[in-house]
Amino acid sequence: MSPELIGVIGIVAVVVLLLLRMWIGLVMAAVGFFGLIFLIGIDGAFGALGTVPFKNVAFYPISAIPLFVLMAMIISNTGIGADLFNTAYKWFGHLRGGLAMAGIFASAGLAAIMGDSVAEVVTMGNIAVPEMKKYKYDSQLASGSIAAGGTLGILIPPSLGFIMYGILTEQSIGMLFMAGIIPGFLLTFLFVVTIWLITARRPDAGPPGPKTVFLDKIKSIKSIWHVMLLFILIIGGIYAGIFTPTEAGAIGAFGAIAVATVSRRLTVKSLMASLMEATKITAMILLLIIGAFLLMKFLAVSRLPFALAEFITGLNVSRYVVFAFIILLYIVLGMFLDVFSAVVLTIPVIFPVICSLCFDPIWFGVIIVVVLEMGLITPPVGLNVFALAGVTDIPLNVIFRGVMPFLLAMIISIILLVIFPQIALFIPSVM
Repeated sequence: MSPELIGVIGIVAVVVLLLLRMWIGLVMAAVGFFGLIFLIGIDGAFGALGTVPFKNVAFYPISAIPLFVLMAMIISNTGIGADLFNTAYKWFGHLRGGLAMAGIFASAGLAAIMGDSVAEVVTMGNIAVPEMKKYKYDSQLASGSIAAGGTLGILIPPSLGFIMYGILTEQSIGMLFMAGIIPGFLLTFLFVVTIWLITARRPDAGPPGPKTVFLDKIKSIKSIWHVMLLFILIIGGIYAGIFTPTEAGAIGAFGAIAVATVSRRLTVKSLMASLMEATKITAMILLLIIGAFLLMKFLAVSRLPFALAEFITGLNVSRYVVFAFIILLYIVLGMFLDVFSAVVLTIPVIFPVICSLCFDPIWFGVIIVVVLEMGLITPPVGLNVFALAGVTDIPLNVIFRGVMPFLLAMIISIILLVIFPQIALFIPSVM
């Protein structure tokens, strides 16, 4: 039996075990370990089991994960999201669909300091949806805008999705963060345009709220000083080369605690809850990373990714045809897996193919994150949709219908990124 065939059997085993609802991190670790037994013997497999997890977890950039997760949990548990929404509400609430637009802008602001999608949806769902209900907003528009806006949490830096991709592919996390800024603003703009088009066609879907005088709009900006400070501190520091993304995580976590303390929002209870949630999320992510690297070790020994790359590059088809199939694969995977699981499961096989086709790995990382954002709001397993349904009384089928126009906006953003790669690559190119 050839090593490549053993690699194929390993991939099939991963799919079967996932269908049996086993934890994905354990599935990848188990398949990687037993696959190595077949290829290099039991001693070599135990050697890999003893060295691979430690080598890839006791790794300085990994510490960015718990730090950014802690920052997100502090922000989520201290009510800063309400300030963002109230400020955006005063600026845009008087427009048709203005409350939904305010929800999008507030989600973008939270994304700039959280990096987690589900936590962002829960935060904004508790704040924005009741306000939109009060002004008789259509339930599909209200829920769809908040569920879609939450996806910005893994695109606008700091993003855990970029951190995972950078670690698995050995790409610069700082470059990935910079590459996500303009696409994040672009997608925010497309979401707002989507709301404008919906309310232009159906004005009753998003009635305008009360107007706010200009002076009050200006005063409202003072209530979000902490968000602007954290974003400028983290992204500005990385861009200027003052500190690394890992150091930015430490500064962000400390900054979030300091800001919440100064604004008298951090209690012992909220701090302990944030630490506990951050620990649970970090443990889940680290298990995925360990499993991914064991699976990558097995696949590297089997030479399956390289054989697949050679086969694809030998096909007499445009590289964009292959790229389209890869995007379609990620769209399907996003319907059933969360973002982190989809990335760690597929990157060991897909990334060598992307490199062999001469696509820019930083640009591809942005594309992957946008595609996986779609998975957060597509049926049957859209995590953002389920999270929003859990904190509101809006049925799942209503939310799924509400996100469909925003899915179209995401598709448009992917098309624009493919046609104009500099949307993602301009800022990294001038760092």
